Amino acid sequence: MRDDLQGLEISQDELQKLTNLPVKEELLIITNPLRRLVYRYIQKIKSSEGATVVFIGFSTFVFIYILFDIIIKIFVNWITIPSWILLIFLGLWIGGLTQTILYFIWKARNKIVRNNMTSSLQILLNEVSRYNTVIRVININDQIEEAGNPEVVIKERDGVIEALKLTKSDLVRALKTERILRENKSFILSNTELFVNNLATLTAMQVNEQATEHGRLLNEALQIALDVQHEMKRLQTQR
Repeated sequence: MRDDLQGLEISQDELQKLTNLPVKEELLIITNPLRRLVYRYIQKIKSSEGATVVFIGFSTFVFIYILFDIIIKIFVNWITIPSWILLIFLGLWIGGLTQTILYFIWKARNKIVRNNMTSSLQILLNEVSRYNTVIRVININDQIEEAGNPEVVIKERDGVIEALKLTKSDLVRALKTERILRENKSFILSNTELFVNNLATLTAMQVNEQATEHGRLLNEALQIALDVQHEMKRLQTQR
């Protein structure tokens, strides 16, 4: 990702901090990090340090197995099945238990989101998704350009980036405002600076060349800003 796109995307962590809710949280599947670990291990094996990596990995496995076997023989010597079979079953049981716990935690956090979800928050979350999609489109376009396709270059890129910065500012402000109103339902918002947006600046930057890539991106940013402004006005009328 190019430097001018760095930090523009609204990450899940940032979104959760802004809303004070575990929004957009996915269920953690324990096999996924294990697969990534195995993949990294295989990649290291293929490198020049492959022999060392194999030796360390094998030694670690043997050490764990010997330690487990000693513990079994000392504390539960009445078990007759081979310790390696017991180790496999124990690993599967621990994995299953961990996944079950993670599932119930995920369900509980999802329930918190559902109980606190407002129509305004849902609209703003959709706008954040649209905004992040624009960032990803530009990033993919940059990669295609860097692969040797100069014809896909985004013209007036600086204007597009500036529009996205202003849109992010509006989104962050709207999310902060929605949180204040949601958490203080009887409180009428008095900090008017939260409602000052950059729509006028975005409108001035809008281009009429709908067919061009930079025009499409600017108009997409403008449409998001318009939707956010509409929702901000609706939030101001809530009491």
